[in-house]
Amino acid sequence: MNHLILLFSLFSAPAFADKESQKTNQNFSSNNASHKRLKRDWIWNQMHIKEEIDTPLPHHVGKITSSVRNNNAKYIIEGEYANTIFKVEENSGDVYAFERLDREKKAEYELTALIIDRRNNQSLEPPSKFIIKVYDINDNVPVFVQKVFNGSVPEMSPVGTSVTKVTAVDADDPTVTGHATVTYQVIKGDEYFTVDDSGVISTTRADLDRENQSTYEIIVKAKDAPGSSGDSSTATVIITLTDINDNFPVFKHPSFHFKVPENISVGGEVGRVKVEDVDEPQHRNTKYSFVRGDYRDTFEIVANPFTNEGIIRPKKPLDFEKVAEYRFDIEATDPTVDLRYFKSGGSRSISTVTIEVTDVDEPPVFTKLPYEFKVRENDPEIRTLGSVWAHDPDAAKRKIRFIRRRASPNGDYIRVSDTGIIQLPKPLDREFSSSYNITVAAQEILEDGRLSDRESHAQVHVIVTDENDNAPELVYPEEPRVCENAAPGKVIIRISATDKDEISPRGFFKYSLATEDSNFSLVENYDNTANITVKYGQFNRELAKIHYLPVIISDNGDPELSSTNTLVISVCKCNEKGNFTFCEERAEQVGVSIQALVAIFICIFTIIAFFAVITLLILLRKRHKKDLSGLGRNVAEIHEQLVTYDEEGGGEMDTTSYDVSVLNSVRKNGIKLEAVPSPYAQVQKPPGNITSGAGEMEMMIEVKKDEADNDRDLLPYDTLHIYGYEGAESTAESLSSLESGSSDSDIDYDFLNDWGPRFKMLAELYGSEPSEDFVY
Repeated sequence: MNHLILLFSLFSAPAFADKESQKTNQNFSSNNASHKRLKRDWIWNQMHIKEEIDTPLPHHVGKITSSVRNNNAKYIIEGEYANTIFKVEENSGDVYAFERLDREKKAEYELTALIIDRRNNQSLEPPSKFIIKVYDINDNVPVFVQKVFNGSVPEMSPVGTSVTKVTAVDADDPTVTGHATVTYQVIKGDEYFTVDDSGVISTTRADLDRENQSTYEIIVKAKDAPGSSGDSSTATVIITLTDINDNFPVFKHPSFHFKVPENISVGGEVGRVKVEDVDEPQHRNTKYSFVRGDYRDTFEIVANPFTNEGIIRPKKPLDFEKVAEYRFDIEATDPTVDLRYFKSGGSRSISTVTIEVTDVDEPPVFTKLPYEFKVRENDPEIRTLGSVWAHDPDAAKRKIRFIRRRASPNGDYIRVSDTGIIQLPKPLDREFSSSYNITVAAQEILEDGRLSDRESHAQVHVIVTDENDNAPELVYPEEPRVCENAAPGKVIIRISATDKDEISPRGFFKYSLATEDSNFSLVENYDNTANITVKYGQFNRELAKIHYLPVIISDNGDPELSSTNTLVISVCKCNEKGNFTFCEERAEQVGVSIQALVAIFICIFTIIAFFAVITLLILLRKRHKKDLSGLGRNVAEIHEQLVTYDEEGGGEMDTTSYDVSVLNSVRKNGIKLEAVPSPYAQVQKPPGNITSGAGEMEMMIEVKKDEADNDRDLLPYDTLHIYGYEGAESTAESLSSLESGSSDSDIDYDFLNDWGPRFKMLAELYGSEPSEDFVY
């Protein structure tokens, strides 16, 4: 049947050619006007073929026909799918499909038709393009765009409230009626929800309660061709009921019992009452209120915004001795509940609260806070201002002892006795401080006499009233100056005063000059100031360049006090405009505070003590030296400053090893040393006929040891030095300088002065006069 329809469409349709073929034929006829030929053209209609044909391959698609009448003509097709999917019968022009086509993969194919001469492959007709369209059949099931859909709707919503939308897609041709039309149906959960043809899911009941069931899982089916029993697909929809505030809170217990010490602070936590609200936290707005009981002025209940608990707090101090137990009823409500969805029939949530107050050892309680006293300053007769009082609030009623803790200003200005009497050890000065504050602590006296470690405090304020005991003083402004040619009435300076006492409300300070015998006058301004003016004019700088003007200032106190203050006025040279050109530099009065004077005196005392110590050390040193000199600085002591030589003789370098200045001073000053026998002088050289040897040296050492042991005038020796012995006599005699002075040589050593500065020291030592008694 399909083949007959296709053939009918091919031969019943009017034959026409495309524009390209017409142009070609026109050109051909114009170029070959001398040849009479029939008009040639392609003859076919648009080709169609159904998808997924289940008959054996190949499937006939259509036929291409040309008006060319040539026995050697051959049809061929070209294109992407030519000679693969589609082939043409070269003699008849029938086109066949050699594969089953799927419109959802490709809906149409474009090919090119050609007719050629099989002998030379020359084209007999210009090529022409044609399209093969694939007809759709309803062979696809609607497919949901996702397997699981999610939606939400408030609980207790009216019927028909939209929840969410599902979507399924059919791949068939939507232009063919019934092929791509999708319908939906709830196949699970249809008692709660429904779906329309557009995929919108809505509620079918108005009593969906989140507190009973918060989520629903339904299944929706999608199919095409309404009324047919074709294939379909399904998807899962999860619907969540969102919460609304439709439930009141309910107490978890019918009663609550709390114990609290009586010393709990105001605002402290006594306990918590708990409620249960099945709504979600954002819809829990519990409010607590008192229903029965007379203690709403004693306690308050505040809801915790995070836990929804009711926190009970005292609004004022509790006292076990007055009320030991509190009992009252409270109610929990939620003012934000939506009454449209409120479930009627619910009972009120009321609970009984019992608070038991326990006794604790409380600190004393002052009867009055704060305490304030007034006292006149400098009143020697007032010694007691009043007293403070506190009592033990507990049943023991212990005695109280009072102690002063802090004072401002700090000092022993106000005292507190053990019984709480406020006393003044001395009169108070308002100018030092106009008020005095102390902190008094009250402690209970225990049975064993000790003080309790719990105490309470009270502030005591003492206000000192003013007495007129200070005279006003001049406020010194800038240095007053006046021109020497100033005119009478010229204002020199405006003066003012200050008073340490309170200024009397009755009037102002009064100013006057101590003497009228001056070139100055004083004019009151009646605003606590006065002007110093020129009285006669024309000051004489030759007579006085600085004037000292005494000014008397008095107050209006009772009694009236006054003071005399001196203004130092300089007379200056001025130009024609009255500007100062030259003024005398007056000596500035430098004031030194008591602290500075104390510091200066301390420094002076330290310096004096330092110099006294230095002087004492010097005196002790001189005395020590004098004691040493009293031991007898003899020749033996001088010799102890010498050292032994490993060589005989020597030059001036030998003098660096001992203190030569002692020898020089003896020779130069002509001082005759005491005739103290020198230990070295007592050791005489042995006679020349004694042979030098070990026995001779041993004898010399023994002699020196005996001298050191028996001579108490000499200092103790740690070592024994022997300088004077050189052994047996030598024909050259000794070259050492130790005994040269005591030798009997007649050699004149004055020639050493001619040998230059290197021998100057030897010349001084050996160039002495023969008459000098130079003892070593």
